[in-house]
Amino acid sequence: MTALSLTKDALDGQMQTLIVVAGSFVFAVSGGLAGFKARLDLFGVLVLAAVVGLSGGALRDIMLGIPVTGIFDWRVVLSVILAGFFSFVAGTRLLRWQRSIGAFDAVGLSLFSVIGTVISLQHNAGPIPSSLLGMVTAVGGGAMRDIILNRVPAVLREGLYAVPALLGASVVVLGYELGIASIAWYGFSAGLCLAVRFMGMVFDVNLPRARHAEE
Repeated sequence: MTALSLTKDALDGQMQTLIVVAGSFVFAVSGGLAGFKARLDLFGVLVLAAVVGLSGGALRDIMLGIPVTGIFDWRVVLSVILAGFFSFVAGTRLLRWQRSIGAFDAVGLSLFSVIGTVISLQHNAGPIPSSLLGMVTAVGGGAMRDIILNRVPAVLREGLYAVPALLGASVVVLGYELGIASIAWYGFSAGLCLAVRFMGMVFDVNLPRARHAEE
């Protein structure tokens, strides 16, 4: 039985797979658009889309000590490939909206913060480790994208990037501990993560940054 087929409370196997596929797709679009913006060729856009869509879950699975499942699930792989082609074909139009990359990234962040936490709980990681692994699942793809494009990962320079991911993951754990976990609760957790992330993007809200003496 793989991580994708395990069930937890309200999330049956099909629902869990749907969230993983949807999250992988929107994250991969953010990666593909970043590659398109950086003027990579089609192969480069596809590779960056795949890396962003798959690496967060892979990092989580490695830390959990379980087989990495995403790259062996044809539905997940197909979703990131389609996202890469979509990014390449529609890149010019999508990038007319300045926040397009950030918007797709934010949706992926919210979905992966929830599903990453749920999968961690299913593997008995414990409340605090599950929250942290949910955050890792959410921010891992974006971090890899930024590293490949030779820039400081957003998780290290934007205060409201990892913070909303950790917040959403923590709310999932809270519902699990209180025995009130449901699809509605998971939706609330994802929505909270998404709202806080968008607030940071729109209003440029960040944690205090390091300042040099000469600044």
